[in-house]
Amino acid sequence: MDIFYALADPTRRKILELLASQGQLSATEIYANFTASPPAISQHLKVLREARLVTMQKRAQQHIYQINPEAMIELQDWSQQLAQQWNQRLDALEELLKVEKDKNISKEGKDG
Repeated sequence: MDIFYALADPTRRKILELLASQGQLSATEIYANFTASPPAISQHLKVLREARLVTMQKRAQQHIYQINPEAMIELQDWSQQLAQQWNQRLDALEELLKVEKDKNISKEGKDG
């Protein structure tokens, strides 16, 4: 399961936000935060598990969910690499614009 497919759905993002703020939650506690049916939320939890964004442990009759920190670190690393690439491109553009501006100022000084 693709991590970005899992993150594309707002309900799944809300589940992750709940787990991030609350820590471990049982499936019942997660269901209580949504108007959707428990089976629908269960399907969202399944997608999150398959994408390795959450882990699930069985404790007696409960399913306890928590965020998978390894997946979050992978996601963070990817987004930081992407941000770094964009920052390098923007820095290069800024430098180019500065050179062009300096040329125009120099040219105006000679013409005036």
